[in-house]
Amino acid sequence: MSDTASGPSAPDVSPGKLRQVVAASAAGTVFEWYDFFVYGALASVMAPLFFAGLPDAQAFVFTLLTFAVGFIVRPLGALVFGKIGDSVGRKHAFLVTILIMGVATFSIGLLPTAAQIGIWAPILLVLMRVLQGFALGGEYGGAAIYVAEHARPNRRGASTGWIQATASVGLIGALGVVLGTRAALGEEAFRDWGWRIPFLVSIGLLAVSVWIRMRLEESPAFQKLKAEGKVSKRAYAESFGEWRNLRIVLLALFGVMMAQGVVWYTAHFYSQFYLERILKIDSQSVNLIMITVVIISAPLYLFLCAAFRFNRAQAGDAVWHAADAGALFSRLSFYHPGRQS
Repeated sequence: MSDTASGPSAPDVSPGKLRQVVAASAAGTVFEWYDFFVYGALASVMAPLFFAGLPDAQAFVFTLLTFAVGFIVRPLGALVFGKIGDSVGRKHAFLVTILIMGVATFSIGLLPTAAQIGIWAPILLVLMRVLQGFALGGEYGGAAIYVAEHARPNRRGASTGWIQATASVGLIGALGVVLGTRAALGEEAFRDWGWRIPFLVSIGLLAVSVWIRMRLEESPAFQKLKAEGKVSKRAYAESFGEWRNLRIVLLALFGVMMAQGVVWYTAHFYSQFYLERILKIDSQSVNLIMITVVIISAPLYLFLCAAFRFNRAQAGDAVWHAADAGALFSRLSFYHPGRQS
C-alpha cells in the first residue's frame, strides 16, 4: 500500500497552492455528490414512473433498493480507481470518475418510463445507478488522498475536512434544484416531466468539473514516488495481503465508515422519506426542512477533521453524531403519524 500520504517529509506546497487544490478537489466532488444524491431526493416521484404496475408501497421500496445499488458498487469503484490513482496518478482517475458520473446522471434524465418501454425502464435505471456508485467510489477517497498528499502533516485533517463537507454541499445543491424546479413548474408538471430537469442540468456541472480537473497537477508526493520508481505495482497484494495494512482497512470500514454511513443516511434520507410518505408533509416543506438541517450540520465536518490536529477525533466524532441524530429526532418530534400539513 502506498505511503504517499504519510511520508517522512512534508510536501513543499505553498498555502495559496494548497487552498487552490482543496477548492478544486472539493468543487469537483460536490458535483459528483449532487449527481449521486439527486436520485434519492426524487425517489418518491420516480417510484410510480419506473415501477408501474406495483402497489405504491412496493414501488417505493424497489426505488429505494435501486438507490442502494449505488452503495453496493462503491467499494468496487474504490478498488478500481484506487489502483489507477496509485499507478498512473490521481488526475487521470479524477477525469474518468467525473465523466462516468456525469454521463450516467444526464442519462437518467433521458430515460423512458415503464409506461413507454416496460421492464427495460427499471433495468436501465439500475444500470445508471451502478455506474454512479462505481464512479463515486473512486472519486471520494481519491479526492481525500489527493488533498492529503498536498498538505503538511499538521494540516491534513483540516484540509481533507473540506472533502468530507462536500457531501452536505452536494445534498444541499440537489435539494435546492429540486425545490426550485418544483416551485417554478408546479407539482403536477414536476411529477409529469419536470423531475428530469435536476438530472439534465448535471451536464453543465460535468463541463465545469472537467475544466477544473484538467487544471490540476499530480501531487508532489506522487510525482516524487514516480521519479524514484517507487510507485506500487502490487497495490492489492500490499493492501489486503499484508495484515498490518489489512487491519487498518477493516478497522476503517467496520469501525468507522459503516457506523458513520448509517447515521448520515438515516438522518438525511430516511427522515426525508418518513416526513413525506408517513407524516404526509408536502414535498416543498420537506425539501426546506432538509436543506435547513444540512446547512446547520455541514460545519461539523470541518470541526471533526480539524480535531485530528489535536488528536481529539473521537470527541469530535461523538459531537458530530450527537448533533446529527439530535437534529433528526428534534425535527421529527414536531410531528406525529397521520398528521396532515
